[in-house]
Amino acid sequence: MPEPEYGYFLSCEQYGPAELVEQARMAEQAGFQALWISDHYHPWNGEQGQAPFVWSVIGALSEAVSLPVQTAVTCPTVRMHPAVVAQAAATAAVMTNGRFRLGVGSGEALNEHIVGGPWPPAHIRLEMLEEAIQVMRHLFGGEEVSHHGTHYTVENARLYTVPDEPVPIDVSGYGPTATALASRVGDGYVTIQPDASMVEQYRKGGGGGKLVSGGTKVCYGSDKEEAVRTVHRLWANEQLPGELSQVLPSPKHFEQAQQLVTEDMVRESRVCGDDVDEHVAELKRFADAGFDRIYVSQIGPDLRGFFDFYRTKVLPQLQDGR
Repeated sequence: MPEPEYGYFLSCEQYGPAELVEQARMAEQAGFQALWISDHYHPWNGEQGQAPFVWSVIGALSEAVSLPVQTAVTCPTVRMHPAVVAQAAATAAVMTNGRFRLGVGSGEALNEHIVGGPWPPAHIRLEMLEEAIQVMRHLFGGEEVSHHGTHYTVENARLYTVPDEPVPIDVSGYGPTATALASRVGDGYVTIQPDASMVEQYRKGGGGGKLVSGGTKVCYGSDKEEAVRTVHRLWANEQLPGELSQVLPSPKHFEQAQQLVTEDMVRESRVCGDDVDEHVAELKRFADAGFDRIYVSQIGPDLRGFFDFYRTKVLPQLQDGR
């Protein structure tokens, strides 16, 4: 099995456009090999405090760095019609000279219900996602498309600005049903769980040798307890159980729910501090589970320290296979 590549995960929930572009530059200089970027209309909570339009940021990234870029992930079903997402993705691929992959998922009410429609149950959202992928693939071919489906209508649509090759569409999956969809229709698979059984399901279900990508967040800093407090303040939402992340409708609801999350829960679930072995072990969990690309995001404020730490201490160990 070839060694995985390691990328940096840009958080649109926590940073503004200029900060994201600067982080991308630092990531490339530090030796990261690819970029993920989140696609949100809202942050998860007010402490995170940002939510720039991802397609504008990707345009800036195309000029700032030479790394591959992928959305992690875009919901092409409710807030934006798949025909519009297809145009955005095709332009991103042209601007990056084919270095763009479209990561898609079934979304969260937090971002999607803003346009006023109902928030469908999970099985309907997956139906919508599958149809949206079909629409986008037809449009990526550059031909005129008319589509009258269960969830979407497209009339006489044609993309005139398209890359030489269709944009790869990687599908997010955090459980067996979504992973089955990813294996059936995705050009790749995206998840944030280092779960070897899900990777195996994806590959056996039709994913074969296609790209499997995963990501995690850490909080580098010299004071471990301060790092724990930083994660608890900014990203306690990630410790909420079940379907809450898909169904809560606004940042204030996440702020209410995450009062149930303790600092001990954060301490047990996130790598905090500057122990090299802990950072290496966190990313190796994904490598050992069979991932091809592994992304990491820095939560804390010491971005320069993080990138220097990964450039000199973490990435060399990972890339040496130790």
